[in-house]
Amino acid sequence: MNPADLASALLSVVQGAVERRDAGQAASLTVDDIALERPRNRDHGDWATSVALKWAKRLGMPPRAFAEELEPGILAIEGVAAVEIAGPGFLNIRLEAGAAGELARAIVEQGEAYGRNDALAGEVINLEFVSANPTGPLHIGHTRWAALGDSLRRVLAAAGAAVTSEFYINDAGAQIDTFGESVLAAALGEPAPEGAYPGTYVAELGARALVERPDLGELPRAEAILVARELAYAWQLAEIQSSLELFNVHFDVWFSERTLHAADPASGASPIDEAVDRLRVQGHVFDEDDAIWVRTTDFGDDKDRVIRRGNGVYTYFAADAAYYLSKRDRGFGLTIYLLGADHHGYVHRLKALAGAAGDDPERDIEVLIGQLVSINGARLSKRAGNIIELDDLREWLGTDALRYSLGRYPADSPLTLDPELLRKRTNDNPVFYVQYAHARTHQVARNAAAAGVDAARFDASLLTHETESILLGALAEFPRIVAQAASLREPHRVARYLEELAAAFHRWYDSCRVTPQGDDAVEPVHGTRLVLSDATGQVLRNGLTLLGVSAPERM
Repeated sequence: MNPADLASALLSVVQGAVERRDAGQAASLTVDDIALERPRNRDHGDWATSVALKWAKRLGMPPRAFAEELEPGILAIEGVAAVEIAGPGFLNIRLEAGAAGELARAIVEQGEAYGRNDALAGEVINLEFVSANPTGPLHIGHTRWAALGDSLRRVLAAAGAAVTSEFYINDAGAQIDTFGESVLAAALGEPAPEGAYPGTYVAELGARALVERPDLGELPRAEAILVARELAYAWQLAEIQSSLELFNVHFDVWFSERTLHAADPASGASPIDEAVDRLRVQGHVFDEDDAIWVRTTDFGDDKDRVIRRGNGVYTYFAADAAYYLSKRDRGFGLTIYLLGADHHGYVHRLKALAGAAGDDPERDIEVLIGQLVSINGARLSKRAGNIIELDDLREWLGTDALRYSLGRYPADSPLTLDPELLRKRTNDNPVFYVQYAHARTHQVARNAAAAGVDAARFDASLLTHETESILLGALAEFPRIVAQAASLREPHRVARYLEELAAAFHRWYDSCRVTPQGDDAVEPVHGTRLVLSDATGQVLRNGLTLLGVSAPERM
């Protein structure tokens, strides 16, 4: 019996008891009211629920008395061995060994689907993260946002959401023009212009541009800058895309900021022009000092924002508005932004923008801020000179170590990683510890096959050892962890869970044999334990996949 089945059966019992007193309230009961939890002390049973405390108050009766009323119905549930009423009315439930052990077979049968749920079914989400300027290599900060954002994408999808990952390409504005001038100067051997991008990668782009266009020095200056800019931009964007794919980070949409500035041939208006008009219709746009403003203070911003200056030039806020409206026009019910530590000021601004567009800032938009990360001993990039590159980190520490280590901490916590630890092949290294547990499940399977152990000889009632009960309990938690990680936007919960599961598996492995010893005969308990080992491997594999980390079969 899995937690969902038990919760559903408990719901029927509670609904019946509530209905006998208040039929109207019974109709409002849902499976969420059951709130099953694993007791910390396993002597208290396999599962616990506080539903009696919650609903007794609504019914105007003592919680313990309501718990006593529920007890016979719970005992009648198939697979329940015992019920204990604790404290003021907590219900501790113990399952029969066979009912608990069936979970192992169910996990193996469900395979990759185990853990997936419908907690966020019906949610249509746009998730934007990284969104680096295409003017240089990705750096250590982008590395964290990439790992967290992609893991969040996977977790949201596993919880039933329709999620689209999006990279906003900042390919308009002064920074892209400066980039073009920097590359042209490098190509022609000229002194770098003021504010030029540093690093040998610019020189490399300049040399490449000159090979592509030997006539660069003969073109009018404005045209030469444009040519150099567009060539370098395309190459740098391709490098960013390649770096992310090698880091197991996939984006469904690459959205160019330039499209927001492009005028429609028919109307002559750009999406930014239309965004201003749409915000004006909502009643939150006003004109003052020849400029156009959005009254974002109506929605908690610290000051109103200029969307078009008196000289007719749009601000970055205008592009933000057009981009947000573009997401809404494309059918996304919720937009999530994962921004860097230097973007705290954007939180109120973007939420106010959603409100000015007629949406609910508390429901339709979320802005998550990630904190800084550092790695002891990491060297600055030889190409870029002033940053630590993603590609260098990946080649130094490996994708798995980086993805897992960055994914096991909350986004809002500053982080310093120890490269020596991440390169160790010992249990001190969390990613090694979890991956080794997965590899060990495959070694168990190989040894079992050699010994003639047959997983078809499965008898759930034989999983009675204390470590088996603990391991089954940990396996049962996985769907809840995935749903919680998605709802709270905290993929690090999956990593921490995997470490607990790996610990439970290693303890079980030390206590229970899957293959017979010496000349002992193969018995049903061996095949049953093989299924439990396979189930553990499946859950470890599913969890690592959610973090974008590989699950090796040998280590």
